[in-house]
Amino acid sequence: MAPLVQKLLLATLAAALICAAPVRTAGATETDVPAGAPSASPDTDAQWTSLKLDIKAYYTAPVRWDRTDWAWFGAAVVATGAAHHYDTEVRAHFVTRQGATYGQNTKDLKDAAPAAAVFLGTWLYAGLIDSAPGRHEAWDMVEAGALSGVTAYALKFAAGRKDPGKTSDVNAWREGGTSFPSFHTTAAFAVGTVLAESGNDEYRWLRRLLGYGLGAGTSYLRLKHGAHWLSDTVAGAALGVASAHFVLNRGQGPSADNHVTIVPVNGGAMLTYTRTLN
Repeated sequence: MAPLVQKLLLATLAAALICAAPVRTAGATETDVPAGAPSASPDTDAQWTSLKLDIKAYYTAPVRWDRTDWAWFGAAVVATGAAHHYDTEVRAHFVTRQGATYGQNTKDLKDAAPAAAVFLGTWLYAGLIDSAPGRHEAWDMVEAGALSGVTAYALKFAAGRKDPGKTSDVNAWREGGTSFPSFHTTAAFAVGTVLAESGNDEYRWLRRLLGYGLGAGTSYLRLKHGAHWLSDTVAGAALGVASAHFVLNRGQGPSADNHVTIVPVNGGAMLTYTRTLN
């Protein structure tokens, strides 16, 4: 692997890791969790009930962010912008190596296989040894992947950026493309972060090596196959890691004295945000 690509992949991974902190305060509060829902291995009804609450908390999380959270979010935006500066250089590197075949086959299914294999392996092994924490970990992978994936696709259609296999213009935004952010990278980092940060600390180093390695490896494949720009993968990495930490830290969020409500008024409704100060 060329030194340039090695450095940029490390930048992608670093950008993802700095996004872990904001979601520390973004999870559903303990009062949001149904009273009868077990914490280790929720049954199906409790899982779906918890998921509905998590979806609400996930998409309203920014109203509960504090100054530190917004600072981390800003750092992720800066990292994506910095990666954008190298988009052309990274594309040129792979175009030179692959020639006319660059971007002709983005190998979408093949590049999704590693993340899918990690999830299936976690789920099957948990079933084999009848591990409730293992099944919960697999469920967290599903939830993190789903939340981040839906967000990624919403951003794709909003951005409309063309991928590097179809254009050499790094600023081909709002042109009907679906390049930004990288869905594969988002999902891989969501699944990989759950693997990296779940369980006990006995094999934490190995879990993190495998988990974050999954995300970094998938990012490299998407760049190599001409499916995405570097900045697409950085944004996807940040989104995946942040979503995974949201899922892992739900129940450890801010005070339940923070509320977003809709109040009916004459001729319409009013959105209000209430926060109790100690």
